[in-house]
Amino acid sequence: MTHSPLLQARVRTLRHEAEGVLSIELVPVDGAHFPAFSAGSHVNLHLPNGLTRSYSLLNSTDEVDRYVLGVLCDPNSRGGSRYVHESLRCATVLPISAPRNNFELAADAEDSVLIAGGIGVTPILCMYRQLRARGKAARVVYCARSRRQAAFLDEFAALGGDIELWFDDEHGGQPFDLATFLAAQPKHVHAYCCGPLPMLAAFEAGCAASGIANAHVERFAADPALTHVPTSGYVVYLKRSDRTIEVPDDQRLLDMLLAAGVNCDYSCGEGICGACETTVLDGEPEHRDCVLSEAEKTAGRSMMICVSGAKNGGRLVLDL
Repeated sequence: MTHSPLLQARVRTLRHEAEGVLSIELVPVDGAHFPAFSAGSHVNLHLPNGLTRSYSLLNSTDEVDRYVLGVLCDPNSRGGSRYVHESLRCATVLPISAPRNNFELAADAEDSVLIAGGIGVTPILCMYRQLRARGKAARVVYCARSRRQAAFLDEFAALGGDIELWFDDEHGGQPFDLATFLAAQPKHVHAYCCGPLPMLAAFEAGCAASGIANAHVERFAADPALTHVPTSGYVVYLKRSDRTIEVPDDQRLLDMLLAAGVNCDYSCGEGICGACETTVLDGEPEHRDCVLSEAEKTAGRSMMICVSGAKNGGRLVLDL
């Protein structure tokens, strides 16, 4: 895949939005406009500590002079969100990727349901802004463990409309009943969900049981059932580099490429952000990502090299 050059962005504001949640407002360093983005998009931040992390854009898609992100300080942080909360400062210049969208909004759909869990609210807020601006029917369900952990409540209140808030601690610790809610929705609805893995599993099960075909999810963590699968060794030929890389049993292709000094884009390392998407010139990939559609996986023209490999230990030819 061809990747756009990095953009230079300055941190203009850092704002406390809720317990454990900061928003980051980024503006172009050179005073020009940022590339336009669509609702559901994310950007990759290249942090000063050497890590790259993906965060969803939450501001209006009409704004081209700034990007706004929301970042939860994850107690299991591997160094990304912790750095943002503890060390990032206003005026810092960060290289960032151009926006990429793996969670596209069907903006012309006549009926949409948007379901957010915790920090999963960030792309949902952006989607809701656009649907409200277009006068489309849209319902929001925003769930959090407590009201104090729910970010951007004021922004939802300003937008108005059909918004249901659910805080577990105000309901005896019980989660929102997604199955019942989805069963009451029309089958033609476009339903979107972003949140923790248990919520996504309940959402997908509820959509399947309710006959909702237009179901869309955004993951902030990989599905263990996809990524933790034993693999056989295989060989990869890099066409542009004219190099052959051997990938041993149960090893990641990305790790072998980096160890061999191959320059390749990557970010999450979990098959959820799409930064490492690479063109497949020959061979059959075994896909373990949460980015490509089933049709794209079947076509086999690209793969996420951070988690995917070669099917049945075959040989792959990549455009690297």
